[in-house]
Amino acid sequence: MYLDGINFRRIGRLLNIHHQSVINWVNAYAEELPDASLPEEVDDVEMDELYTFIGSKKTESM
Repeated sequence: MYLDGINFRRIGRLLNIHHQSVINWVNAYAEELPDASLPEEVDDVEMDELYTFIGSKKTESM
């Protein structure tokens, strides 16, 4: 349910339990997941628009 975009409080209401129990379940499940694999070599890197905007600013911040 959480992966489908339903928030913790809504899940708690649907299951008639406290939302903190839902948060605890999700956190416990996330801890059991294996670490994500990382590639040994990266060919392409994509940056977002904010990085481009900050890099092209005409004035400097303090």
